[in-house]
Amino acid sequence: MKKDSNVSLVYSTDIGRISPEKETAQAPAGDGIVRIHKDSKGRKGKGVSVIKGLGLNDKELKALAQKLKKQCGCGGTVKEFNIEVQTDNREQLKTLLEKLNYKVKLAGG
Repeated sequence: MKKDSNVSLVYSTDIGRISPEKETAQAPAGDGIVRIHKDSKGRKGKGVSVIKGLGLNDKELKALAQKLKKQCGCGGTVKEFNIEVQTDNREQLKTLLEKLNYKVKLAGG
């Protein structure tokens, strides 16, 4: 392949690399009812309570999860707009959420 002497690479330092803007994930819109599921799949038999349908943004979910974990005295995390609390005591979680003016239903086994 012949190299043309009249063509050369042109570099620009004006803008630099352009990266696409990160899309912020939107909280799924629920039906206004918070559901507490019991789940133990993929956790070596350890049960966790999964709280779904809160409809809060990421920052508010983390603050609520922190409050629930302190009240229950256990660990947990926020994953995919759901709060996972490492306890089987769903009744205690239900009363705590009802005090915060949420409609709560116990779902699953």
